[in-house]
Order: sequence, then structure tokens, then C-alpha cells
Amino acid sequence: MRIDRFLYQKEKSFWIRILLFPLYLLSLLYGGAVRSRVFFYTSGLLIPKRLPCPVISVGNITVGGTGKTPLVMALARRLMERGIPVAILSRGYKGKGRSRALVSDGHRILLSPEESGDEPFLMAGSLKGISILVGKDRFANGRTAIQQFGVHALLLDDGYQHLQLYRDLNILLIDSTIGFGDHHLLPRGLLREPLAYLRRADLILLTKVEHPEECRLLEERLREIHPGSPIFHSHYEPLDFIGPKGEQEDLRSLRGKRALVISGIANPGYFSSLLKKCGMEIVKEAIFPDHHLYTAEDLTSIEKQGRGVDWFLTTEKDMVKMSKIDIGHLPIRALRIGIKIWEEETFYQKVLEIF
Repeated sequence: MRIDRFLYQKEKSFWIRILLFPLYLLSLLYGGAVRSRVFFYTSGLLIPKRLPCPVISVGNITVGGTGKTPLVMALARRLMERGIPVAILSRGYKGKGRSRALVSDGHRILLSPEESGDEPFLMAGSLKGISILVGKDRFANGRTAIQQFGVHALLLDDGYQHLQLYRDLNILLIDSTIGFGDHHLLPRGLLREPLAYLRRADLILLTKVEHPEECRLLEERLREIHPGSPIFHSHYEPLDFIGPKGEQEDLRSLRGKRALVISGIANPGYFSSLLKKCGMEIVKEAIFPDHHLYTAEDLTSIEKQGRGVDWFLTTEKDMVKMSKIDIGHLPIRALRIGIKIWEEETFYQKVLEIF
């Protein structure tokens, strides 16, 4: 039983709340540690380090996928189009055996998915001319990017809680479909920090928004907490399907086909809903924990579940994590998505004001 399925439920039954009570006690300890850490920085006892170029942070205040990676990629492309050389600094979640920080120099991918983490590797494969570095010390990696690649801007992927480094712009992403869950801190709920720390955000971007007017209640809550921050809206835009060897399939070519969905992400239900909107017939789902590293045993299980379907469909991140197992014989494709901001020009004007 995956307990994180309960955490994403805004309304929980009495028995589920009883089950989660031990986690509530742990969340009190966690909250105390978070508040102490933030106090050290806000009081001046600890001072963030500064880099000699603008730093833009993209992050969230909840666990799970809010669309950070698509936004970081979109921002990187927009800055490069404006003639602003940029590098991406990521912690590299679950990267193993890493002895080097450089994932990509903009031309070559230098680390494997296991070394870099799935998201940095995914970005490295899609962003040409943009260097990507991973590691806990993002100040040191930022200096390396400036010195070696002459960048004029840095993007922090998942950097909202990285208080060690000064940022010129804090962009906070919030998944409009789950909001803040039931407003509990980790590990009882989804919140990485108390909601009061929303006030660090310079811009707030609501993601997975099909119609902006549907977010009225969430926006009212945000304005109560942080009335000074502009609020923008975005949604995912399916682009096409790609195969393990880079094969491309038009969205229409798989319409009406029977599919097994494979996902190891925070919100698998939303990914399945995207596929249904593309016209897929979802007949089975193989759901794994977020950031799951696939094994040969997983492949055997997936093949058994997929008997009788036309296609195995997954996310780009999951496709990256499957690269170490033999999936070439499977009719498998990953859905490639982009992020579409409803108020796109105004949003990017706000971003470019720091330059």
C-alpha cells in the first residue's frame, strides 16, 4: 500500500487520519527544524552567498511534480533567444556515484542518468547550447558555470528551499489540482514549509490549469497570505511521442489505441488524464513510486501486464530511467510535453525585469 496516495487526498476519512497520526507527530519535529533554519537566514545569523550574475529560482512548497522541469527548460530557451547565455544548476535528485558536477557542456552529455539524476539528464538531452550542473553546492557550481562557459544568468532547478544561495527572482509553482493538500507539513502532508513562507515568492505560477477562472478559491487563499505577488496560470501541452531511440510519433497516430500506462511520478492520475485527452484508450496502469529506478524484474512485470495492448506509454522521465534495461523490443513511447503559460508575455516581461 502506497501511503503517499492518501497524502494527495484533500479530504480524508476518520480512519485515514488515525492511520496518519504518527506522521503528524513527526511533522511537528520537521516543522520546528524548518522554522529554525529559515530563522537563521531571516535574522542575519546566516547570510546567503551571492554570485555575480542574476539567479532565478524555480521551485515549489509541496512535494511532488508541479512542472518545475518544463518551466526551467522554457525559461532557459527564452533567455537564450534573448541573447542571455544561461546555465542550469540542479541538485540532481537520486543521482548515484557522482564524482563530477557537469552533466552537459551544452554539446555533450557527460554523465549517465544514474549519476546525474533523471531530470538533469532529461534536460541535457533537450537543451542544446545550455550547460547543466548537478550537486549540493550550487554556489560552487554557479562559479564554475560563469568561469568556464561565460554565462550571464543561472537557473536553480528546485531551488525554493535552497536558502544558501541568493536569488534575484523566486518563482514558486503550485499544482492547481492539489493545492496544498490538507495543509499539513511533511511527512504527514505535502508541505515542505509552512504556508507563511509563500511570501518569499516574487512570482507565483499555478500549473495544470485548464481554465484560469477555476482557480478562484486557490487564488483568494494565496492573496490572503502573500498579496504582493503576481499570480500566473499554466497548463501542460502535449507535443508528440518519442521512442527509446528518439523515434517520433505524431499525437494523432496513437489515437484510439489501447495502452498500458507506466509511471513513476508524484501524480500519475494527471498523466493518465493527459493521455486520455490525446485520444488514448487507457486499459491498464503500472504505477511505481516517484523517482523509481526501473529493474529487469519491473520489466518482466510490465510485459505481463501489457499483454493485449497496442502501446506502452510513459513519461519522458520514466523513459530516461528505463535506459539501463532492454526495452527496445517493446512498443513503447513517451509523451513529450511543454508548458504553456496563459499570460505568457506578461510573465516573461516580469522575468526579464531583473536584467
